[in-house]
Amino acid sequence: MDIAALRSKYKATRQTLIDSFNDGGRLQPFIRGLTKNADTALREMWSENVWPNGCALVAVGGYGRNELFPSSDIDILILVSANPEQLAQVQVQVTQLVSYCWDVGLEIGHAVRNLDECIEEAANDVTVQTSLLEARWLAGSRAAFNHLNERLQEARDPQQFFQAKRLEMSQRHAKFEDTPYSLEPNLKESPGGLRDLQTVLWVMRAAGLGRSWSDLTKLGWLTAREAKVLHSLDYFMKVSRARLHVLAKRREDRVVFDLQAPLARKFGFKVESDRRASELYMQRYYRTAKQITQANTLLMQTIEESLFPATASTNNLAQTALVVLNAEPLDAEFNVRRGLLDINDNELFEKDPSAILRAFIRMCQNPSLQDMTVRTLRAMWRARSRIDASFRASPSNRALFMEFMQQPRGITHELRRMNQWSILGRYLPAFRRIVGRMQHDLFHVYTVDQHILMVVRNLRRFAIDEHAHEYPLCSELMGHFDKPWLLYLAALFHDIAKGRGGDHSKLGRVDANRFAKQHGLSTEEARVLVFLVEHHLTMSSVAQKQDLSDPDVIQNFANTVGSLYCLNALYLLTVADIRGTSPKVWNNWKGKLLEELFRKTSRILAGDELSSEGQVDIHQREARATLALYGISETSYQPFWDQAEITYFSRNDPQDIAWQTRVLYTHVNTKKAIVRCRLSPHGEGFQVVVYSPDQVELFARICGYFDSQNFSVLDARVYTTKHQYALDSFVITSTRFADSYRDILQMVEHDLAKLIDLAPPLGQPVRGRASRRSRYFPVTPRVDLRPDERSQRFLLSVFASDRTGLLFSIAKVLAKHQVNLHMARISTLGERVEDSFLIDGPNLANQRQQLAFEEDLLGAISA
Repeated sequence: MDIAALRSKYKATRQTLIDSFNDGGRLQPFIRGLTKNADTALREMWSENVWPNGCALVAVGGYGRNELFPSSDIDILILVSANPEQLAQVQVQVTQLVSYCWDVGLEIGHAVRNLDECIEEAANDVTVQTSLLEARWLAGSRAAFNHLNERLQEARDPQQFFQAKRLEMSQRHAKFEDTPYSLEPNLKESPGGLRDLQTVLWVMRAAGLGRSWSDLTKLGWLTAREAKVLHSLDYFMKVSRARLHVLAKRREDRVVFDLQAPLARKFGFKVESDRRASELYMQRYYRTAKQITQANTLLMQTIEESLFPATASTNNLAQTALVVLNAEPLDAEFNVRRGLLDINDNELFEKDPSAILRAFIRMCQNPSLQDMTVRTLRAMWRARSRIDASFRASPSNRALFMEFMQQPRGITHELRRMNQWSILGRYLPAFRRIVGRMQHDLFHVYTVDQHILMVVRNLRRFAIDEHAHEYPLCSELMGHFDKPWLLYLAALFHDIAKGRGGDHSKLGRVDANRFAKQHGLSTEEARVLVFLVEHHLTMSSVAQKQDLSDPDVIQNFANTVGSLYCLNALYLLTVADIRGTSPKVWNNWKGKLLEELFRKTSRILAGDELSSEGQVDIHQREARATLALYGISETSYQPFWDQAEITYFSRNDPQDIAWQTRVLYTHVNTKKAIVRCRLSPHGEGFQVVVYSPDQVELFARICGYFDSQNFSVLDARVYTTKHQYALDSFVITSTRFADSYRDILQMVEHDLAKLIDLAPPLGQPVRGRASRRSRYFPVTPRVDLRPDERSQRFLLSVFASDRTGLLFSIAKVLAKHQVNLHMARISTLGERVEDSFLIDGPNLANQRQQLAFEEDLLGAISA
């Protein structure tokens, strides 16, 4: 045999098939062609040897079912007889066959077993049993192959196989956090992936129920239309997998960022409005995965009821799945069966679609109900199209939906169930548009619909006593909030207008207002709902980007909110919203800023006057009380306070003033830099205060040190005392030292003070690599410079993809243009930064110099 010629022929045929597929060829001829190409090569190599009687070459796994994807393994079983005299000969031939395969370019996975070993392995390992379930003869003894199939069928226990595959599926789902909505989903293994469809077919086949979706129509478990839908879902996932392999030129089953755009183009998606083609493809993917999850749930439950009937009342598997067994009546429409909600009549939802909403209300009202029976879910799934315009316009159905939203428990689970079974999107058409919609904004890690439901979940947790320790203030406020359902509605609508173009807050306001009128909300209830939807971003924006020590900022925000009731509601929604965006976005520092804004605004709305002078008095009084606890007399630290400007006392927390005074009051006129650190009292990171004779480029030099240590700056406050000393404070975090901040405090104090005293020339920022996600979905760098509330200083906002060295780069530009920094708010949203700075300087008064400053800054933040 000419190995080189065989390799050339195999690779040429393979490449021809790939080229044809790339040119728009269909999937089945492609993967069948790849399978046939491998078959031909393997048979030719097998025939090079004279194999002992009883030996057979068998294709198993995906290759066995004639579905060979471009970079999938070619799994084969070499079936041998149990004759010991033949084993030595077979071992030599197997080694030669495997060597041939690798020389030709076939990436095989092989096993060599005799008949008894196959049966034993299948009994002990469900993966082997599954692989052999799809065995296909390639060469050698047909009799041995047929005998293997007979023995396997005799040994197979459908009930045991079902339980093993269900457990395997559960473990697999857990690896992917039980969600198909990951940013880079694995289309083979993730929930809603190909494995979920294959698992159903495997347990069907093991139970003797059939081999295809069409076979289920014969059992009455699927209509012809539903079988056709399943075929299309299966086809989409398989085409996606085949294209992923071709694009990646390797085995790649994850829809990774760098392949999402080319994959979308292959499917014909194009840019629409402000949406990337990749976002459109991913929305199609998520909706497909959702439908596969629905089908998997229905069919696995149906097969389970067939395999494990509670009574032998019938021998017909299809009928057994539909028999009402051990039912306890709940009301005229529903029963409880095995802890599941069951319908009395298979046609209930077709005859009375309103019963769909009543079913979810019953789930909320009966905590003992674990789920719905398969026939309830199937009947609901089939009747979902009955939720149409006339259904939504019915006053009784609107009243039912409001009754559901006002249930005291179960809202989170049932909203998720409503979304999972396509009921929520049918009732709220605007919600349907955002199902499966991904946002490549570098901080949202959930699809819009999943984010919304996560926000509802967070709000519900505030109302549950067991979670009161997580966010005590939120739990306290929620405990006194008389209409929590208003918050849940606000959560449903706050992002419902994403993707329509324009400001989604204002567009969502229109949807919320329409809903309020249609569902009979009072004028005040409607006003609160609309306010929350329109302003759901306002509180976080003010807290993270504006100077909360400025009374005008607080007053303007209080004017926007208007009442304590709206403030409480907005605070609860804001915390729930940020926490529902991404696990990486929320931190204790953001929590502190939001709480500070909440408490200051509360005082104004309660009638208290808030002025700079009054704030200074309050801060100084509280700081003195703290210092007195340490036994420090007022006369000893008064010289330090005498050098501080009034802005220092108004802009700093009293506890921070007390700490900084305690560690610095003995160094009022020091000639060397003093650096002191402590663990953050807010539970995350550590605080650094720098006190030093002022020097040129000091802020940039400090940022350069933090940059060199890969520290992240969350907050910076920069002051100059009356006698020209710098008094700068920072809040720092570090992923490297997250569990050992205490161990590095002395190092930071020593090294940073030494650097400031030496005052070396500024180095270059560390140019860290951008993450894969930010490389493929970059934030367009943007600089916004405008006067502050009093037109005395400027508010500088910077938007960019996060990267190492970014703040140092900005600080160098500030130093170059002699811009004075008074406050910095560093807001990192996942892999995107939205930093805010309060600055002034003579160069900013000149339009040409201001433009040069902005251009340099834009260049510095561009990756």
